[in-house]
Amino acid sequence: MSDQTRPHPGQELSVGEVATRSGVPVSALHFYEREGLIRSRRTAGNQRRFRREVLRRLSFIRIAQRVGIPLAEIRSSLDSLPDGRTPNRKDWEELSAQWRADLDDRIHRLQQLRDDFTGCIGCGCLSLDRCGLVNPHDRLAADGPGPRRLVS
Repeated sequence: MSDQTRPHPGQELSVGEVATRSGVPVSALHFYEREGLIRSRRTAGNQRRFRREVLRRLSFIRIAQRVGIPLAEIRSSLDSLPDGRTPNRKDWEELSAQWRADLDDRIHRLQQLRDDFTGCIGCGCLSLDRCGLVNPHDRLAADGPGPRRLVS
């Protein structure tokens, strides 16, 4: 690597420094790298070195995971950025807008689950195959196996 392409000291972080700064365990950093979510270069001594912007990329990944976005979708979103760059404010606004409908649907399903679950417990019998109010004559059996009222 020429001096012109080699990062200036302090622009790169070791895997331990990234883990400390981001709060992401080293094992998760290795996993994210294997999954193509982050990248590092190897030194002559075969040590990983990450550019500082990996911290922002990790924040993006962790926030998306926290709200339930699957890693495959996070990877796809990151892959959609030009030249594999780290998301900026505009990118975040666009990507989060794309996820909004999915998140709204998840919220709706969770509220439905909460409300139906509470209603089931409220009847007291806890046996849907005998419940005269929720599932008379086990009519939900015709819809297939599993908790039919709790899936949409």
